[in-house]
Amino acid sequence: MLCSLLRPATVPLALGRRAASSIAHKYSNAVYSAALVNSPQTLTTVHLELNTISNVINEAPDLKAFVNNPTLSAKDRSSSLAAVYARAERSSLMKGPVSDITKNLFAVLSENGRLGETQGVIQSFNELVSKYKGELEVVVTSAAPLLKDVSSRLETILKQSQAAQQAKSLKITNKVNPSVLGGIVVDFGDKSIDLSVSSRVNKLNNILQQSV
Repeated sequence: MLCSLLRPATVPLALGRRAASSIAHKYSNAVYSAALVNSPQTLTTVHLELNTISNVINEAPDLKAFVNNPTLSAKDRSSSLAAVYARAERSSLMKGPVSDITKNLFAVLSENGRLGETQGVIQSFNELVSKYKGELEVVVTSAAPLLKDVSSRLETILKQSQAAQQAKSLKITNKVNPSVLGGIVVDFGDKSIDLSVSSRVNKLNNILQQSV
């Protein structure tokens, strides 16, 4: 089922959440549909598995290098994927072996030379699950972890927004990116609000360059 819903595009860089490419959206839609058609419980299981695998890859330089290396042979990709599954299955969050649906996703990504899209696929999949659950997922990117009182004030403000009031629940994630320099970047749905110092510095640089 996954194999029939796929093909290309590119990913723009941003200070906040990195937008998933159109390719990543196709793969995430395919695995989301395959899981949900099976059952809501399967969707929950695949959701847990993909996020566990994402954490495993982010925490292991060797696995991150593997995912971003398109020159590996099919044999090397297969053995490396087995290592990814083995590490994920050792997580305390996992309740059993990685499901066939999740393995099928990575088999298709590997076969099509698209393992580099892994994080975008998982991000897009999470957005689909949040939408299914009626959640509004907000990603707040800052140069350093937000202080508790700042995070609480921000949550209060966001809850007053029209988008939050239309959702069943609000989920806020704070991501750290030192290149923000200061301030925050707020991403929710297809919207992005850039209140970062870095953005203001870039605008100032552009003005200065134009006046030279």
